Amino acid sequence: MLLGTVALLLSTCAAWSTPSGAQTAVTWPVKPITLVVPFPAGSGTDAVGRIVATELGNILGQQVVIENKPGGNATIGAQLVARAQPDGYTLFLATNTPMSAAPWLMKSISYDPVKDFTPVARGGNLPFILVINPKLPIHSVQELVAYAKKHPGKLNYASGNSTGIVGGATLAARAGIEMVHVPYKGTPQAMTDVIGGQVDLMFTDVASGMPFVKSGQMRALAVSTRDRSAIVPDLPSMAEAGIKDFDLNSWNGYFGPAGLSPEVVLKLNTAINQIVNHPETKAKLAGLGFDAFSGTAQSFTAFVGEQLVLWRDLIQAAGITPE
Repeated sequence: MLLGTVALLLSTCAAWSTPSGAQTAVTWPVKPITLVVPFPAGSGTDAVGRIVATELGNILGQQVVIENKPGGNATIGAQLVARAQPDGYTLFLATNTPMSAAPWLMKSISYDPVKDFTPVARGGNLPFILVINPKLPIHSVQELVAYAKKHPGKLNYASGNSTGIVGGATLAARAGIEMVHVPYKGTPQAMTDVIGGQVDLMFTDVASGMPFVKSGQMRALAVSTRDRSAIVPDLPSMAEAGIKDFDLNSWNGYFGPAGLSPEVVLKLNTAINQIVNHPETKAKLAGLGFDAFSGTAQSFTAFVGEQLVLWRDLIQAAGITPE
């Protein structure tokens, strides 16, 4: 069924036609807008969303209010937006977690990642890093692999989102090691327990993790992408660290419910492109570890379809069983 929805998504990339009852861009917006973030306050996505929401409100002339709805691999927030009226007053700051990964990580979800949403604009990429509790006698990915092989099943990894889940499982599969997965509702809680030593390691976004790495409360071993990241250039890539075929990159983007007026989509897309391309805002987001960029709504629609297939393949290759 999901592959059918991917085909539907790709076939609609150019089909931005008649409004379906939403206000046109001439009258919209006339009241505050809610931007639903499916992760807790303090997460990397939340931090990025608050900066963009402020700038978006300034451009549109109406306040954009963040509403955090964490839990369920970000499906709780996704469900809320999927059921909202397509009037432009409920928007979704989504990531690969609810839109690309949750459909394959969970046996069932209460929304269709394609049919129930209108892609508006891509926001950018949020690189992830592999971090561990600094009390562990591990200073590199190869030392981590060696330790895990010497102590099978002793190490555990936390996750606060789909990238954390897939990152840990992919590392275990690629390196041939056994680790125990400990899931959390969000990144802040997971990091707290890595810092406290209740769990050993995790993949976390740069924005959330680097302040604790710099303070010495966590140790960073590598960035989760195939190549080094310009945001954290001193960290080796997973390939450099000895793990082949490892390339995980979290993305975010803006959606409305299905049926959002094309005029409203265009107005939002234009504003978001203006925000992420502004040098000061772009630098501010980079300071959070976020690589901000955007494009057309049509290109974002195609990207969402491609990512749904990509994450299916990643999850299946990692041997993750839907729960």
